[in-house]
Amino acid sequence: MKKLMFLMAGFFVLSTSVACTGRERAISVDQLPVQAQSFISKYFQNEKVLFAKKDTELFEKKYEVVFGNRTKIEFRGNGEWSEVDCQFSALPEGILDEQIIRKADELYPGVIIVKAERDRRNYEVKLLNRMELSVDNRFNLVDLDD
Repeated sequence: MKKLMFLMAGFFVLSTSVACTGRERAISVDQLPVQAQSFISKYFQNEKVLFAKKDTELFEKKYEVVFGNRTKIEFRGNGEWSEVDCQFSALPEGILDEQIIRKADELYPGVIIVKAERDRRNYEVKLLNRMELSVDNRFNLVDLDD
């Protein structure tokens, strides 16, 4: 009886861990949510898409698009962007609110923003000089990292 219980417990742990892992699969750009497609056509219309993928996890969907210039964009399941990483070039104008750009320029004049992440409460931007700024939804500086 003990062996059966251990066997069943092991099976439960194994099946739970398999169910919790994400499932990634390649998709075409036209399989992205409409909001993500609009974002790409507005800010990256001249870039060639290397690949797009959909990651389905237990409770959420995410999308990722990588362009030929190595720019990477991550989208939430509804198509809102959650991360834009342009590596060593500036984020296209209009992605970030002007107040965030002004705050970065106030602290580091002339340095460009190369990466932006956002969640429900904060924006985190990375500058070309490797400094990172965290700004809340009211555009107050929350944190500064190097």
